[in-house]
Amino acid sequence: MGECCKRIPLSASFGHREYIVLFQVMFQLVRILGYTSNNRTKIPAIFTFGDSIIDPGNNNHLKTLAKCNFPPYGKDFIGHQPTGRFSNGKLATDFLVSGFGIKELLPPYLWVHLSPEDLLTGVSFASGACGYDPLTSALSNVISMTGQLRLFGEYKERLKAIAGEERAEYIVSESLYLVSTGTDDIVNTYFATPFRNTHYDIPSYVDFLVSKAKEFLRQLRQMGAKKIWFGGIPPIGCVPSQRTLVGGILRECEPRRNEAAQLFNSRMQNTISELGNEESFRGTILVYIDIYNILLDLIQRPYAYGFEESTRGCCGTGLIEVTFLCNSITATTCPDETKFVFWDSFHPTEKAYKIIADYILSTYTQTLS
Repeated sequence: MGECCKRIPLSASFGHREYIVLFQVMFQLVRILGYTSNNRTKIPAIFTFGDSIIDPGNNNHLKTLAKCNFPPYGKDFIGHQPTGRFSNGKLATDFLVSGFGIKELLPPYLWVHLSPEDLLTGVSFASGACGYDPLTSALSNVISMTGQLRLFGEYKERLKAIAGEERAEYIVSESLYLVSTGTDDIVNTYFATPFRNTHYDIPSYVDFLVSKAKEFLRQLRQMGAKKIWFGGIPPIGCVPSQRTLVGGILRECEPRRNEAAQLFNSRMQNTISELGNEESFRGTILVYIDIYNILLDLIQRPYAYGFEESTRGCCGTGLIEVTFLCNSITATTCPDETKFVFWDSFHPTEKAYKIIADYILSTYTQTLS
């Protein structure tokens, strides 16, 4: 059982009912504190910061078009309910928390029905359509990465109120933090608007993003995070919408967007190595998570994973529909979403997320030991 729970001598006068009550209380303590038998790494909670890939519904509470709390999103989720997750079902982060034996789902921090147990075991601060570039979040009216840190600061005060200062400090220190954004910076802010590409070439804009990501990681560490997984940018030139918009008549992967993603990933790997040598990061686990190659493999070799389609989404034509364009009124869905890598023109299906999560767990869990 958990190290927090001492052995209690049981009196011979205890009856069957008392044993049952005691067992129920002890079980709830173990479950709430995050020490299930499957939680081998003793990670009490998971917290995520980033964009729509890991936003489970924070954008539901914002005045933005970047939301999906309507059908057919959530078609294969529990109860077939749209929750604000940008997929047909669970996200990779849901599979991560269940893979670590913490809980089944990672809820959004802004969810009005958060329970004390939700707060004790982790939440997501991610906001779809945000980025490292502050302009990216402003253009879509979503929560910036700085804003997500402010919410984390608010969360820490709530945690102290329900867990006490000592337990709250332990949760903050020993939990796992996942950071993943940058896609919208490149696809939307740089390539789709004139605000950045008239002042930056791709390498200089990537340097700007890296500087912002580096600043975010330093602030996250100052706020108590000691176990941080940093997710790279995926092969965004190969997502269905970019194939449609800039991939030519054959809808091929667009190389400039992929090259920008690869450049960012390469420079962030170097940056993470540099941060690891800084005094302020001493005793910190800071690991780069390669998302680019696992998703690219799903796209290039779909049949090896049980997929049949990797160039179109399941929703509508699969060419351009995402967020409000993917709706149950104007867009039908494919007969079998398990055959598709992408749910809409930008986000993977639950099945693809499961494969990505399994890859992350099998490849990087050892870094937490």
